[in-house]
Amino acid sequence: MDMLLDSIRQVNDIKNISEENYEALAEEIRQFLIEKISVTGGHLGSNLGAVELTMALHLALNLPEDKIIWDVGHQSYTHKLLTGRRDGFETLRKYGGMSGFPKRKESNCDAFDTGHSSTSISAGLGLVKARDLRGEKHTVVSVIGDGSLTGGMAYEALNNAARLDTNFIIVLNDNNMSISENVGGVSRYLNNVRTADSYLGLRDGVYNTLKDMPKYGDQMVKFIRRAKNSFKQLVIPGMMFEDMGVTYLGPVDGHDIPRLIRVLQEAKRVKKAVIVHVLTQKGKGYAPAERHPARFHGAEPFEIETGLPTHPRTKANYTDIFSTVMTKLGQRDEKVVAITAAMPDGTGLKRFHNMYPDRFFDVGIAEEHAVTFAAGLAAGGMKPIVAVYSSFLQRAYDQILHDVCIQNLPVVFAIDRAGLVGSDGETHQGIFDLSYLSSIPNMHIMAPKNKWELSDMIKYAVDFGSPIAVRYPRGEAYDGLKEFRLPIEYGKGEWIYEEKDICLIAVGSMVKVAEQVRRELKERGYSCSLINARFVKPIDEEMIMEARAVHKLLVTMEENVASGGFGEKVREFLDRTGGGKMLAITIPDEYVEHGNVELLKQEIGMDADSVVKRVITEYCAL
Repeated sequence: MDMLLDSIRQVNDIKNISEENYEALAEEIRQFLIEKISVTGGHLGSNLGAVELTMALHLALNLPEDKIIWDVGHQSYTHKLLTGRRDGFETLRKYGGMSGFPKRKESNCDAFDTGHSSTSISAGLGLVKARDLRGEKHTVVSVIGDGSLTGGMAYEALNNAARLDTNFIIVLNDNNMSISENVGGVSRYLNNVRTADSYLGLRDGVYNTLKDMPKYGDQMVKFIRRAKNSFKQLVIPGMMFEDMGVTYLGPVDGHDIPRLIRVLQEAKRVKKAVIVHVLTQKGKGYAPAERHPARFHGAEPFEIETGLPTHPRTKANYTDIFSTVMTKLGQRDEKVVAITAAMPDGTGLKRFHNMYPDRFFDVGIAEEHAVTFAAGLAAGGMKPIVAVYSSFLQRAYDQILHDVCIQNLPVVFAIDRAGLVGSDGETHQGIFDLSYLSSIPNMHIMAPKNKWELSDMIKYAVDFGSPIAVRYPRGEAYDGLKEFRLPIEYGKGEWIYEEKDICLIAVGSMVKVAEQVRRELKERGYSCSLINARFVKPIDEEMIMEARAVHKLLVTMEENVASGGFGEKVREFLDRTGGGKMLAITIPDEYVEHGNVELLKQEIGMDADSVVKRVITEYCAL
């Protein structure tokens, strides 16, 4: 049987679909996404919730002339499907395949690259100004979720958008979720708007009555909708967006395509910034995702019938280890508090939240606020631990510098997803944290070699008394080298194997790789030592000098870019104190595409085999 999807091979083909078939097409899209993502993994819940909204945008706009900016971008799968990229889903998020986020180099229908939240309004405002300055007439739409609206950058952009005297459409995709359930005043405000039955009933009743009036009914409806002091201002207290100077339309059922098209057409006629408030259900159409939207935010491959992972984890990952140690610390010390930016599940703080709700703070998607809030807690005598992904902590660089480190406040940064994270690509690879944190005076940085050392480092950090970061990778926690568990000593590394000729000095996750490298080098007849660096800042200068004295070649290994990383610090120290031969194994100073982590390591020369070849080449050239 022919499918409606078969008729959509390029952008705007959806406009050939009749209105009576919209619902059937939406169902086909959902089934397609479920089938593909069950194999490749990816962001399922957010995409299932945005199917009709995406269809309506493509029906109401003319792409690629008109522009859609998807905030974060993990809900852009239907957009990719409707712009002729159906075949790309076979390689979704795989190396060399289609990205899971919008990419300008992938299609001229992707107006702006995204991956982090709360950016779309700023980017859209820039595109609007560029349009007007160039004398163009196309429509610009920024789609932002209610979770992303908890980020302060969105309000900075809204503040500026309110001054526009030209059309700019902001679609607020409101599903009451970011990754986990939304928190805070914005969430409460939107809940009030969603549930304002008095307003919705009055509005719809009056509009429908007026529309039925002969001759002048439609004109009166249009007049009322244009009126500045509209019904919603009378019935809904505050009307935050209208009070800011941004026209508000909605709320609208985000799964009613004809109605969405009508409100989008209405929004296109507004000569200023206009918010279209759309209510959607995350995970719609797939029962497991509807029941567990957080679990299906970023899903691993799964069985369609049950929603259970195809390859369930059998070992604890680093996030699990962090979760366990946090609950123990919470029990031992009432000053320990935990902070997350909308990711209690992803960072492993859910158990801490359940056990110590008064000492757990989810601040929403607001990393900058999270860091300064932690600084305030520290100044007030508490022991705050900020749990955050490496790529998201980038957003709070100034707060780390200005609010934490200048005052030398004892804030602990538990940095998850450090190093290569794989399928989410450039915007999510945690390969810069050693560089940007090392540049800040008073900051100290550690990286564990295995799961036991992560536990020891978090315990050490809590009582350290100054700003300190513990960075650890995504994925299964390494359980090797258990016999090597010296107490953590400030600024000191750890000799694991002491030999001669070649000395591997590895940081965190690269200790496991260094073990393999050492094994292969010894099989080829080379004598090789191994040091677990432990501290990236400060580096263990005494141990490096010891290593230089008895080895012909030092090899640093880190899952961070070269510029500003551990290897650069060791090289500077060697140059400053008499020299020495050194090879730095790092991630190249470039953005790393999406793909399987092990494959990415091979591509950039950081897997064991590649490192062995580079070490032997360097050693033989001495």
